[in-house]
Amino acid sequence: MFGLTSRERATSAAALTDEPVGLTVPPLDDEPLPRRGLVFFIVAMALFMASVDQTIVATALSTIERELHGGIEWSSWTITVYSLGQILVMPLAGSLSDAFGRKKVFLIAVVLFTVASLCCGLATNIYMLVALRGIQAIGGGALMPSATGIVGDHFGRNRDRAIGMFTSIFPIGGIVGPILGGIFVTGWSWRGIFLVNVPIGVALIVLSVIFLPKVLPRPRSRIDSVGIVLLGSLLLAAMFGIAILGGGAPVLSMGFLLPESIAVVALVLFILHTKYAVAPFIPMRLLRGRGFGIMNLINFLYGAAALGFGALVPLYAEDRFGIPILQAGTLLTARAIGTIAVAGLAVLALRRTGYRMPMIVGFVVIAGGLVMMSIDVPTIPAYLWLSIAGALTGLGMGLSVPASNNATMQLARHQLAGVAGLRGMFRQAGSIMGISIATAIVAGNNSPGTALAVVFTVFAAILVCVVPLVLLVPEHRGSW
Repeated sequence: MFGLTSRERATSAAALTDEPVGLTVPPLDDEPLPRRGLVFFIVAMALFMASVDQTIVATALSTIERELHGGIEWSSWTITVYSLGQILVMPLAGSLSDAFGRKKVFLIAVVLFTVASLCCGLATNIYMLVALRGIQAIGGGALMPSATGIVGDHFGRNRDRAIGMFTSIFPIGGIVGPILGGIFVTGWSWRGIFLVNVPIGVALIVLSVIFLPKVLPRPRSRIDSVGIVLLGSLLLAAMFGIAILGGGAPVLSMGFLLPESIAVVALVLFILHTKYAVAPFIPMRLLRGRGFGIMNLINFLYGAAALGFGALVPLYAEDRFGIPILQAGTLLTARAIGTIAVAGLAVLALRRTGYRMPMIVGFVVIAGGLVMMSIDVPTIPAYLWLSIAGALTGLGMGLSVPASNNATMQLARHQLAGVAGLRGMFRQAGSIMGISIATAIVAGNNSPGTALAVVFTVFAAILVCVVPLVLLVPEHRGSW
């Protein structure tokens, strides 16, 4: 490389390391940092808190509707707006965390989430609650990308195992949410599902200030504001239209077609801008190709089928089998136990198994659990049968989540937060689409329980169809 200019040497190095040109970052140190266990605990608690709030409101919808005198369409928006906010914020938070520092973005996210939780617990009408849930979602959506970067920075050569274990917390929190929501609504008040976050958030702020080390700012290029606006417009319009569809609007209604048309225009403009921009908000290589492009598609379909159905299980149990609401919420406990039991072992085995096999086996097992759940077996009590099916889907999630979380991350070691943000965005977008389409089908059916059984079978078919796509994911064994 003698005789080359500094720009040419940087370009050559970027080509060899698969890092984007123009972003100068120090090489990752493979030596784990001290106090990494404490750091892991701090950021894991934050991620668990944010993931629980994604689903904890589900069991309180009827109570919120009654006490705040809002219709079900507005009460359901307390869930939808949280998912929408996370989808918009995750990729932005990931890029900002890579550029401005993980600790700074993480702290801002925890503060915003805690303050918004307090205000949600004190809301006096449904419109105020929906708006505050949107603000809470900004903080919750920024937590996972920044926290993933913090974990990757602290665990060095063990970052693959640490990130696999850490990101497995997110689906567990989503599973536990409805259970905790049922406990709070039954034993206290719906306001408790928000107020409980306040002391936890304050403790996290104090621990983060004291124990999270300061990170020297990384050299960064200017913020691509045009790309941010186009991506935000794309996601907001697309998800708003899907949410309207989930509220029972016809497919050919302007409430659905207009925002989706805006989303298509924004998508075209975003692709053109990203392709030709000097320093795009999301590099094109993170959106397309055999590595990132395939994994983004898998995450979207996985979110629709595996994550989306979880929010529908209590409703399915109530409508088809007449199981009481609190008992229906606890059905997801079996799913959580299955996930927790397998996820740790799957993380430890990743360096031997690689990414493809755990995803393939996990997706097939989840599909089997979904098919079981859609079947009514008169000779077995409904609660027992649904619990067994739920546990089976949990085992499949425990197998597949660590591998799908780590897949392709070795291709962009200096952009861990950005990749994590995109992964979360695609999964949440898929989840919203799955839930919205399912609720639209249920709304137009005289037998909601039977309709959901069909939906679960379709979800199972989607996961089976994803299996061939997994074979296109770049395989990797060992640490990175």
